[in-house]
Amino acid sequence: MSYSEYFNDTHEEVRRTMRRIVADHIAPHINEWEEAGTFPRELYKTLGDAGMAGIGYPEALGGYGEGDVFMKIAASEEMMRSGSGGLVASLGSLDIGLPPIVKWGTEEMKQRVVPAVLRGEKIAALAITEPSGGSDVANIRTRAVSDGDHYRVSGSKTFITSGIRADYYTVAVRTGDEGYGGISLLLMEKGMPGFTTGQPLKKMGWWASDTAELFFDDVKVPKANLIGGENAGFFVIMTNFQMERLNLAVMANMTATLALEESLRYVHERSAFGKPLSKLQVIRHKLADMATQVEASREFTYRVGARIQAGIPSVKEVSMAKNFATRTSDYVTYEAVQIFGGMGFMRETLVERLYRDNRILAIGGGTHEIMNEVIAKQLGL
Repeated sequence: MSYSEYFNDTHEEVRRTMRRIVADHIAPHINEWEEAGTFPRELYKTLGDAGMAGIGYPEALGGYGEGDVFMKIAASEEMMRSGSGGLVASLGSLDIGLPPIVKWGTEEMKQRVVPAVLRGEKIAALAITEPSGGSDVANIRTRAVSDGDHYRVSGSKTFITSGIRADYYTVAVRTGDEGYGGISLLLMEKGMPGFTTGQPLKKMGWWASDTAELFFDDVKVPKANLIGGENAGFFVIMTNFQMERLNLAVMANMTATLALEESLRYVHERSAFGKPLSKLQVIRHKLADMATQVEASREFTYRVGARIQAGIPSVKEVSMAKNFATRTSDYVTYEAVQIFGGMGFMRETLVERLYRDNRILAIGGGTHEIMNEVIAKQLGL
């Protein structure tokens, strides 16, 4: 699966480290955690101690491998082998919550927040989506009103990954007029008076993910917690989306890869009409098409990752990669369940979970339709 064109010896060592963590600390418990809808908080510390949480962050803040896109991809691919997209999403919420702080936060804010999160002692989350609309970021309604050296924040957020557990939240608020020009980002912290969370949301998939609503009732937030400039938050959010969308493409490709691998294993074990499924032409051709789609999608995602690492603007390409990868995982997980037949509908099979978990990938981080709008604009339409 690894190609020397993209992955070097250091990346492979990261892959081996993450593989050991999954084998020793996650795989033996993942079915239990999925059914429970949660996993031990100590797992963040396990990743932090191994240096895995610090991939992509500056060494000065306790990170490791800053700017190395393929180190992050290698770690993400191996974590996805846990078979739980929800666990991966929760453990990875720092990768959408921290980057705005690292790039645009004050030095005091960086030193206070980032090292503790990378050590796994604290949890970071991103809070943008609101009940009134998901993809319509420019119409955020949560309001932050200036009050001396503080803001007073009122409103709510929903579908927030690590919503209940997080200690630090990068929150999109409206500090100015309507539209994208009036949005800012604030660092909000658990325990601020007036800041509460709802009960864990019950979801179709990603069961192990901590997903919740947030409520702000006149929360007093120091202006020193402003991330970047006032009313400049929309640009920060859009910049942050690029790596999130690449990571979602990686998740989709691994979801499809696991479904393909499970199907290849199953067709050698299961017989029908007096012969193994692997000898039936209709099944063989399904698998050939599935494998082709996975290979094409993975290669395209890697090429986009290489563009990003080289500093080449890739808004159009990363949007294409996310759409192509999620369409591929839609197709492959559907066919995997079909190959498994009745067993594919049972919760004891991995393909059943992959099928459920897959559905969010074409929604989160920008829907398929929003990605097509981004692509169309980049084409000059």
